[in-house]
Amino acid sequence: MRINENTLLEGENVVLVPYNAEHVPRYHEWMKSPELQQLTASEPLSLEQEYDMQRSWREDTDKCTFIILDKQRWADPEVQEEQCMVGDVNIFLTDPSDPYLAELEIMIAEPDYRGKGLGKEVTCMMMCYGMTKLGIQKFEAKIGLDNQVSIAMFKKLHFRELSLCKVFKEVTLGMTVDESIRTRLLGDMAYIKEREYRKTCGNRQEVTSQ
Repeated sequence: MRINENTLLEGENVVLVPYNAEHVPRYHEWMKSPELQQLTASEPLSLEQEYDMQRSWREDTDKCTFIILDKQRWADPEVQEEQCMVGDVNIFLTDPSDPYLAELEIMIAEPDYRGKGLGKEVTCMMMCYGMTKLGIQKFEAKIGLDNQVSIAMFKKLHFRELSLCKVFKEVTLGMTVDESIRTRLLGDMAYIKEREYRKTCGNRQEVTSQ
């Protein structure tokens, strides 16, 4: 989607930025991992194919992607943005007949960053963005049965099991956002700051110290 091509979302521990061409080489290295291929149900691609995919995701009207950055590292202007990457998060509009339904997908690719609560913060940030910018009212997450950490995280966020597919070895969890959930989530995540990505990139340290 182009809606977020100049959007930066700043949380407590992470910064979400648009998926740009300069992020592709690092992303490509991540996706060589058999573990991540299995967790994301992805096939390995060549570097050229990854660049094509990045361009496709930017233009597609049914996909919204952010790259997850380590906020502390990103605050240091001496550190290149690609070196701050820890994963990505996506919203997919999977049903053309229901524009209010979206599938959430999150990947913490760097092992050292797992188990530290980043996934929860990023998921909540993306849900807030989906609700306020895309009008999403229902969220789903399809997770491999062997990914118990992600299943537990979404259930803690009050997602409920919708279906279980033994053939594909995955569970679908979902949440319908009523007014009470929307109010609670937006209140809990009120600290999120939305900024212009291109303007912020050249002024990282000052921005994160505000």
